[in-house]
Amino acid sequence: MRVAVLDDYQGVAEASADWSGRLPAAEVTCFREHIADPDALAARLLPYEVVVAMRERTPFPAALLERLPRLRLLVTTGGSNRSIDLAAARERGIVVCGTRGNAGNTVELTWALILGLVRGVAADDARIRAGGWQGALAGDLEGETLGIVGLGRLGGRLARIAQAFGMRVLAWSPNLTAERAAEHGAGLAGRADLFAQAKIVTIHMVLSERTAGLIGEADLRAMRPDAYLVNTSRGPLVREAALRRALEEGWIAGAGLDVYDVEPLPADHWLRRAPRTLLTPHVGYVSQRNYRLFYGDVVEDIAAWLAGAPVRVL
Repeated sequence: MRVAVLDDYQGVAEASADWSGRLPAAEVTCFREHIADPDALAARLLPYEVVVAMRERTPFPAALLERLPRLRLLVTTGGSNRSIDLAAARERGIVVCGTRGNAGNTVELTWALILGLVRGVAADDARIRAGGWQGALAGDLEGETLGIVGLGRLGGRLARIAQAFGMRVLAWSPNLTAERAAEHGAGLAGRADLFAQAKIVTIHMVLSERTAGLIGEADLRAMRPDAYLVNTSRGPLVREAALRRALEEGWIAGAGLDVYDVEPLPADHWLRRAPRTLLTPHVGYVSQRNYRLFYGDVVEDIAAWLAGAPVRVL
């Protein structure tokens, strides 16, 4: 049996789980480079019966699945994957299953971006390395307002951390109630009020047809000129053209981004040159502990499937 492990950017998949011990008869190949071209991807995966996808880095639409006649098991890290056409997979008899995951990593990265932006960490580091010293005045969090768009599992944890920093928390989402917000120590705000009052607006919504482009020009123009936007959920939640104008024309103080409309971010993308930004390469879920959990479950899924035992079917 041949197993392809995709998008192993850091080259750690093999060391993160017991592949040889649990799958002694499998030939496992890990690919570090991302393959965006559909023809090249189909050719690369053609010989494999099992493919392992890292979250949504590589989409599996019906058109790709149709070109993989040997594929029998598709394992994605995490408990869901919107970039896999599940109906098409079922029609072709391909089993699709997932793994457990740790949501705390994204919460931690969100706060790293917030603190990095407000305290100017990257700029200070660059200034020191260039031979300089102090050159900018940092902002504050205590006494300021954190605005959370989407007060779910992640947003609720962010709200509690904000309170430890002495921040006031406002929250908004289309179906959020005052009672639900109060459970997390947050106040329910109207959409316009949240964007107008918050020092930090952080987005934690699931991407869907309904939420794509949710944050647009009106929201960004409503923000304070000293406010920051943070997005560690999905790039398309924010309209990219509006964000570009907001940064280049100074509507907001800056943005911290871990997610983008196109990933990996193209080398010539405007965001790589954008002012007042702190960028990370979609690493909200990337950590040693989470990868051990991801790949450990992947190996168990494959072993269970081979033995005819139940797997985490999506």
